[in-house]
Amino acid sequence: MNWWMDRWMDGWMDGWMDGWMDGWMDGWMDGWMDGRMDGWMDGWMDGWMDGWMDGWMDGWVNARMDKWIDG
Repeated sequence: MNWWMDRWMDGWMDGWMDGWMDGWMDGWMDGWMDGRMDGWMDGWMDGWMDGWMDGWMDGWVNARMDKWIDG
């Protein structure tokens, strides 16, 4: 692969993993706390999905930018 593809793939993979983990944990905790009040499963699922998506996008963008700048 060329330089551009290498950078893109590195940033994508790093960001995906970082964002997924951060988002999953944040979302799980938020959802768990919300769910204690209005239905544990509903809160957990909503929080997990929201956190996963937000964290994935944030982590993906941040890592891609870091890779481009550092690379």
